[in-house]
Amino acid sequence: MKQLILPAALLALLSTPLTAEEAGGEGSGPSLMERGAEMLLEGLVQEMAPALEDLQGMMGEIGPSMGAFLSKMGPALADIAQEVEDWSAYELPEILPNGDIIIRKKPKEKAPAEADKSEEEGVTEI
Repeated sequence: MKQLILPAALLALLSTPLTAEEAGGEGSGPSLMERGAEMLLEGLVQEMAPALEDLQGMMGEIGPSMGAFLSKMGPALADIAQEVEDWSAYELPEILPNGDIIIRKKPKEKAPAEADKSEEEGVTEI
């Protein structure tokens, strides 16, 4: 009888901490994925902080002059944007030696393909 009591007592003592760990482990804290995501975001914030501070300083310097530029040129740029139907039909702007800026139309072979209007509607080619 003494031989059964000692192993049963040891088994009861060793099994109780295991059940306590399982019950507290699931709902108490963030999962490994959540902790990993938090660590990743914290690392990104730490890496980007100096660049964002530099950008904020640069915007403090450029901001007033950019505001003045937009107040003067904004209406003219809006007029140009309304007149142009398809921006992909134009080349990139060029600055000439005298300071003029020109925007050329692309040649027909480089321009985006337009729908062929000569085809008759309702006709299916087989």
